[in-house]
Amino acid sequence: MTTQVDQTTHHEPSDESPRLGRHIGPQWAPTHPVAKAPVGTPPPTVDGFVKEFLHELNSNQGVSLSDSSVNDQYMALASTVRNYLMARWLETERGNRENPSKGVAYLSAEYLLGRQLGNNLLSSGLIDIAEEALKQCGIDFAVLRSQEVEPGLGNGGLGRLAACFIDSLATMSVPCIGYGIRYEYGIFRQTFVDGRQVEQPDSWLALGCPWEFAHPEHGVQVNFGGRTEKSTDEQGKEKTTWIPDWNVIGVPYNYMVPGYLNGRVNTLRLWSAQATKAFDLQIFNSGDYATAVRAQTFAENISKVLYPEDSTPQGKELRLQQQYFFVACSLHDYIHHVLPEGFDLHQLDERIIFQLNDTHPVIAVPELMRILVDEEGFGFEEAWEVTQRCFAYTCHTLLPEALEVWPVEMLGRLLPRHLELIYAINDHFLEQVRERYGNDEMRVRRMSIIAEHPERSVRMAYLATIAGSKVNGVAALHSQLLRDKVLPDFSEFWPEKFTNVTNGVTPRRFVRLANRSLSTLISDSIGKGWVNNLERLRELEPYAEDPDFRKAFREVKAGNKQRLSKLLADRDEIVLPEGHMLDVMVKRLHEYKRQSLKLLHLVTLYNEIIEGRLDPDTLQGRTMVFGAKAAPGYKMAKDTIHLINKVAEVVNADERVKGKLFIAFPANYNVTLAEKLIPAADLSEQISLAGMEASGTGNMKFALNGALTIGTDDGANVEIREHVGDEHFFLFGMTEPEVADLGAKGYDPGSYYESDPRLKGAIDLIASGAFSGGDRRTFEPIVSNLLTQDRFMALADYASYMDAQERVEAYYADEDAWTRSAILNVARSGYFSSDRSMKDYIREIWHTTPVL
Repeated sequence: MTTQVDQTTHHEPSDESPRLGRHIGPQWAPTHPVAKAPVGTPPPTVDGFVKEFLHELNSNQGVSLSDSSVNDQYMALASTVRNYLMARWLETERGNRENPSKGVAYLSAEYLLGRQLGNNLLSSGLIDIAEEALKQCGIDFAVLRSQEVEPGLGNGGLGRLAACFIDSLATMSVPCIGYGIRYEYGIFRQTFVDGRQVEQPDSWLALGCPWEFAHPEHGVQVNFGGRTEKSTDEQGKEKTTWIPDWNVIGVPYNYMVPGYLNGRVNTLRLWSAQATKAFDLQIFNSGDYATAVRAQTFAENISKVLYPEDSTPQGKELRLQQQYFFVACSLHDYIHHVLPEGFDLHQLDERIIFQLNDTHPVIAVPELMRILVDEEGFGFEEAWEVTQRCFAYTCHTLLPEALEVWPVEMLGRLLPRHLELIYAINDHFLEQVRERYGNDEMRVRRMSIIAEHPERSVRMAYLATIAGSKVNGVAALHSQLLRDKVLPDFSEFWPEKFTNVTNGVTPRRFVRLANRSLSTLISDSIGKGWVNNLERLRELEPYAEDPDFRKAFREVKAGNKQRLSKLLADRDEIVLPEGHMLDVMVKRLHEYKRQSLKLLHLVTLYNEIIEGRLDPDTLQGRTMVFGAKAAPGYKMAKDTIHLINKVAEVVNADERVKGKLFIAFPANYNVTLAEKLIPAADLSEQISLAGMEASGTGNMKFALNGALTIGTDDGANVEIREHVGDEHFFLFGMTEPEVADLGAKGYDPGSYYESDPRLKGAIDLIASGAFSGGDRRTFEPIVSNLLTQDRFMALADYASYMDAQERVEAYYADEDAWTRSAILNVARSGYFSSDRSMKDYIREIWHTTPVL
């Protein structure tokens, strides 16, 4: 249950510190815009920018230029850029109000945004002006950019994809509002202690965030627990009332999402949890200080940390609280504040589509039903018809453990009314199943939202599939497996409901901003305009045959490597060797992604060199860079990080491989580091077991920046290989049907170990304690897992992977051939723009139109 609350304990802003006020249309409307220039006017001059910057420094930071700190200067610069964008925000709101059209509400528990300053400067066309203005003030722009703390509001690809999508929708002038959670502490800051991962809190708000606008006056009350009561009104209609036990307030924080050079600014709205009664003065005065603030502490836990460790019942319960909290706030916000007063909710689907980004926001389905039935007086059938037209569901996984289920006991205790509605939805759906298939009770059990074993629980993916107008996977292979293996009964029941939208990445951040030298080379060759029309990269294909262009392309790559080397030296005290192939594997640490397979390759090379079976002079110099975080409770993943770091210590110190093999594992991989690392990479490792990776987006970023891929036919690798060509992609490993066949026959990893001397030598070296100071016990769990379980079949694909790496080695030795392939990877990867993904969503699922 959600209600609007009027909190009066907030500070009124000054004219120099504008906030957003009246809430009309798909945006919060800024009531005190600082930006002086109306939309459509040219960007300010350098002198004008200097004047605005110094004004912000003096009036908002309260310091002169000579007395200002780096953080003062950063905050003043951010405010200057923000104020310029706010006029566009106002204009966008006005257009939404005067010309309402169907929009997108993107519901996602994660948004991995990256730093905002550079992106906002790029989108507003102010980068060159800002750099020159700061130069005139004697300030290094790069120093100010490095001052910004990245908001770690996502865990990996899911959150980064959400950020790419809202960027594309703004750039394409599609009305969109992103909804999520403003985690006080985002994804943890990773450090290494003796090679082991140690999690530190990510205090990204410690110095303030100039990009957000808080609106405590628009807080939304969200209820939990309690019971329901039935009653009958004067017309004899039965009514259900939810009587909750406790509640919290959701406070909205708004972020601008500017389109690229088009004047549109959409909104990202993140919710922060606060107590409804934060402080008890009487208890405080009695001396019980902890109890006096207990309600505040309890409430704020909801938005405290991204994905609390959920191996305990308390952790699971907190995750469910998070999910309901943000969707309840978001639906209330849209229905009561974005829609015009008196809007007929029977036509809700004509104004909005709620896109469910994985299963995290699926509790929004019974929440909308509760609003329509309990608050708006709809009958169940008419409410369900509306609901089914208003949601669409994107599934991002093939792993059963990643498809969320919630114990009935927990869901009923936290959200009793929602559980009743889920049961009603399930009964309604199963009637349809029985009508079509008769008394096939096994099918009914398989398709029921309620699972009976191992405990009675709610299958959220099933609820999303039943409620969604469309269900999509995120790569062609993934969507096929989703239909055939994950939700086969549902795809048979509703074949028209299932579709595919292959993921994409924004070329603004990951090419134009992250790789400015390559962007300049492209623009000098094919002209401007390709950033918003990435298929134009095809015009680069003839340049792959031009020796001068290949030389210029290599110079770009070399410059990006130098930039990365400086960053890692300053950031991590890692000194990269010069002239090496840069072999990169950056992604979440998970067994299915098979960082262990990459490690076996490196240990094999090292073992064969030190045993004299491989002449190091026959090898190209290779630097392997890992970047990965393991979930705090995932022991095998954390053990793998420890092993990688210990292998790196030994290999990097051994003179026998000096100049030929180097391993780097910088801690705390994030978007900021990705923007430096991806443009420098030569080889992209995309080596998950076929049938396990939904799509991947890192694979697309690497190809767009001129790295060749070594990978399996998994996720979007399949489509990347089809686009760039087999001869420019290093394919290895089993296909998905072969994986399934091997699993059905009975997979014995030990047989691969016994039959392959290279593999046996590598595993034996790890088991011997060579990387753990002679202690055989340290990595025994990893060795035992590989030899007896190896759930993701790294040993089965090992020989094929080693063969593919030999092809990489030989090909990299031919500088011209490698460069030609790298250029063609860039030229043929335009399909993987998130702009194209959005067009597919619009055509296949949302049926929205741009606002011109």
